[in-house]
Amino acid sequence: YRTGDVVRWRSDGQLEFLARADAQVKVRGFRIEPGEIEAVLAGDEAVGQAVVQVREDRPGDKRLVAYLIPATTTTTTTTGAGVGVGVGVDVGQVLAGARDRLPDYMVPSALVVLERLPLTPNGKVDRKALPAPDYTTTLTRRAPRTPREEILCELFTEVLGVTDIGIDDSFFSLGGHSLLATRLISRIRTTLGLELGIRALFESPTVAGLSARTDRETSLARQPLTSRPRPETVPVSFAQRRLWFLGQLEGPSGTYNIPMSLRLRGQLDIGALRLALTDVVGRHESLRTLFPQTDGQPRQHVVEGDAAVLPLTVTESVTEEELPEALAREARTGFDLARDLPLRVRLFVLGPKEYVLLAVVHHIAADGWSMTPFARDLSTAY
Repeated sequence: YRTGDVVRWRSDGQLEFLARADAQVKVRGFRIEPGEIEAVLAGDEAVGQAVVQVREDRPGDKRLVAYLIPATTTTTTTTGAGVGVGVGVDVGQVLAGARDRLPDYMVPSALVVLERLPLTPNGKVDRKALPAPDYTTTLTRRAPRTPREEILCELFTEVLGVTDIGIDDSFFSLGGHSLLATRLISRIRTTLGLELGIRALFESPTVAGLSARTDRETSLARQPLTSRPRPETVPVSFAQRRLWFLGQLEGPSGTYNIPMSLRLRGQLDIGALRLALTDVVGRHESLRTLFPQTDGQPRQHVVEGDAAVLPLTVTESVTEEELPEALAREARTGFDLARDLPLRVRLFVLGPKEYVLLAVVHHIAADGWSMTPFARDLSTAY
């Protein structure tokens, strides 16, 4: 054996080999050894052989699927707790046993019962020939009775990729897992405005159950956002306090400046660009917020009116050779957070139809992600 191989001691004292370490797969951020799952599934007396593999029948949606070969050839039994098409295996019992012995992320999303496994000419399991699970075999297809149940059925379909879902169909029997459960809860919050926890879905995994639960627990309704009067003194956030403190310690510097330069080609209307900058700054309060002190403590002061108009500085006749140093010098120039708006914009004119627009914003008002919406809003306003 090699380090990392999966083995176990049998009751007769013999060491049994299960799988090689290089057979590990990664699903939803967890490293999983399919051999461990196969050993648990094969522990059911009705299962003669088990094969587990990861399927990605929908792009980005990886699921564990188990293929079972019955130990006998009697009549098929399914309980709706899994997916089964074969003989001699109680899929619900096998799945319940797996949930008792395995962590949630290792429980297969579907169990498919086959009469025999497809083999390659070399006698190995032909994994490419294993069929996709049919999650619709356990559908009840009981129609929704209320508008809320209808919406929940649509959300189940959207997240699971299974159509014709009835109100009595279990989310987890249809291939749902913890990651998909998180997505479903998020969609319910967005669509219905309900604050549900993941536990609610595990305890009531059907549309009918979730609908009844939300009807009973009216406290789950999300409170609507409303306008509130702004206090006279607006406190700073922890991140803003940190950056303000560093500014007090170091003085104005370019350490926390975020520069973004855009090369513009064509006929530029500088007057329209000035108005566009005024529009963007007017829309985003963080770009017109100063940080003065009161009794030695910083506070936020949102500038209004004419004082919030951002000047556009134009530098004429800059050559390509001079441009890198000019951009670097402007990007290094610091802000006085108590007096300067945290955004500075300068236009370098390289020729009749050649410009470079440099925007420098202090990190107290923006971060790297902020620059994309800033550029988009400026383009739209212009």
